[in-house]
Amino acid sequence: MAKALTIKLIRKKSKKSKRLKINMVNNIFTLLVIVFIFNIWASEIQRFAFSIAAFIVAIVLATREFIQCFIGFIYILTSRPFRIGDWIQVGNYYGEVHSSDWAKLTLLEVNKHDYQYTGKTLYVPNSQLITSVIKNLNFLKRYAMHNFTIVRDDSVNPFVFIDTLYERANLYCVGFKEVAIRYNQLIENRLDISIAGPDPHIQVSTSELGDTQVAFAIFCPTDKALKIEQKLTADFMKLWFENKKP
Repeated sequence: MAKALTIKLIRKKSKKSKRLKINMVNNIFTLLVIVFIFNIWASEIQRFAFSIAAFIVAIVLATREFIQCFIGFIYILTSRPFRIGDWIQVGNYYGEVHSSDWAKLTLLEVNKHDYQYTGKTLYVPNSQLITSVIKNLNFLKRYAMHNFTIVRDDSVNPFVFIDTLYERANLYCVGFKEVAIRYNQLIENRLDISIAGPDPHIQVSTSELGDTQVAFAIFCPTDKALKIEQKLTADFMKLWFENKKP
């Protein structure tokens, strides 16, 4: 009614501004109607918006792991930190990469101490790939710097027979020494770093309790590491007891 009366009054004025004023009145009334409706439904709209926001938050929280897994999969595809068949470490997991998909990474577990397959299959969620450190150990698949330590009491001075241990260590490594030298150089060139090897290293120290510690570092094929460790351990024990005072 108010809108009709206003338009009727405008029509009595000059024809020049009649159309402009009628259009202005229509726009003003439309705006007032919209404001009026919005005031009526403001609380309902606000509750609806809160409901939508809460629903979205709930969906995100419920699917967070899946989202992180998918992001981890995209990370693997774009950065390519490893390939199928590589030996890697993800957090505390060691293994050979068997396969990967959008949700998980499948590893054939490898014992980091003897470089042998354990027979176990590890399924690592891709979400861990963006929260854990990834180490590519593929260069250790053939050759590795094998470290082990023998601890004895202080009744014998190991420096008496350390030269003999060096001779035995070099003897056990002579069969693959040339290949080890080339592989050692290959790793240094690829990674642009300097690593210990390929010659054997033996270091004598003492523990907090005063016991003697003899640490060995042998750059050797992974499939021969345990055999060499056993041979050197047997040599060490023999020499130890030969020099032990009665």
